[in-house]
Amino acid sequence: MTAACLTRTLTSPAETEAFARSLAPCLRGGDTLLLNGPVGAGKTALARAVIGALRDLADLPPEDVPSPTFTLIQTYDVGPVEVWHADLYRLGDPSEVIELGLDDAFETAICLIEWPERLGAATPANAATVTMAVTGDDSRALMLTAPMPMLARLAPAFEGTPA
Repeated sequence: MTAACLTRTLTSPAETEAFARSLAPCLRGGDTLLLNGPVGAGKTALARAVIGALRDLADLPPEDVPSPTFTLIQTYDVGPVEVWHADLYRLGDPSEVIELGLDDAFETAICLIEWPERLGAATPANAATVTMAVTGDDSRALMLTAPMPMLARLAPAFEGTPA
């Protein structure tokens, strides 16, 4: 599958939240976003904002969205699909992905995966990679790399064109 990328600069936490609100309606069950970046890049903040936006779209009340650092996975009901938010930093071996149930979730849920390199061979072939780089105190450079069908569907959330 051919992949391409889109980029966007986020200059504040409020702009990150606004970006997540524009990205959320483009997502559907079976989508996996691999969230890459160093500690403090905003991976969890982006995931929280996407989950909040999806709950709003489903007319569901706000819900606390803690970091899954210690639980590894948090799941959220957002109406017709579930969202699985995973932080795999503490994952010891890629085989644990099956124990966590992520392999099944990749097929039906919206999956937001922090530290996705820990997935190893379990990484879904159709996943999109969101790379976040710190460019200032509150600013981030965001790059999305995805297979073309998914990229076209997510493009409305981005300013700019495929690179």
